[in-house]
Amino acid sequence: MLFLPRMLLMGLHFIIAGILGLLLGLCRPFNPDNSRLCARLYSLPALCMLRLRVKTEVQSLYGQEQSCVIIANHQSNYDLYVLGRVVPPRTVSIGKKSLKWVPFFGQLYWLAGNVLIDRGNARKAKEAMLTTTETLQHRDTSIWVFPEGTRNLGNGLLPFKKGAFQMAIAAGVPIIPVCVSSYAKRIKLNSWDSGRIMIRSLPAIPTLGLTLDDLPQLMERCQTLMRECIEQLDQQLAKA
Repeated sequence: MLFLPRMLLMGLHFIIAGILGLLLGLCRPFNPDNSRLCARLYSLPALCMLRLRVKTEVQSLYGQEQSCVIIANHQSNYDLYVLGRVVPPRTVSIGKKSLKWVPFFGQLYWLAGNVLIDRGNARKAKEAMLTTTETLQHRDTSIWVFPEGTRNLGNGLLPFKKGAFQMAIAAGVPIIPVCVSSYAKRIKLNSWDSGRIMIRSLPAIPTLGLTLDDLPQLMERCQTLMRECIEQLDQQLAKA
């Protein structure tokens, strides 16, 4: 009985948050802190509507004195609400160019300073990656990436793509993994309490001095750490 009214309420919230975020973007276009504020606009009311209990342990996200590349596992469209709660200041993300045409959300996503890339055009995608390197090095701005490139539906991490790690090595900035417990198949939107989720950020992994020859080892290290952390989070929730 709760699913339909909850989805209607969420749809209304999506539109209102989009309009407010768009106004914010128009008032201060391409300000990199717009992303954090918009993320909160979407996240905090939605988590209350969904009655999702989210526990966060993300100290390493807020203790950085320099820009970084943040990598996180991607499970569903609800990541916008779940992870929006922990986006740190001056952090933008990388998204598909097609997002620009999603009503309200796409326009505010662009005005928030996020990087839109055309994944079907290798030359333009490479140019965008060069832009992100300059952003990391000179604009005091971090970049949030889902290295799997698509949703994993809570079935374990998919193979990582190279882009996030190439950016971090090129800019010489650390990588901070953010791990979210498996929730995509466990969320109960027809129940009063939809479920519990845990988010944990891991210590920063330095890349200064690394070269592209170190790329495979860096990717394997990050994926192993994240996989182990997600398993730990799932076990903690199972015992609670």
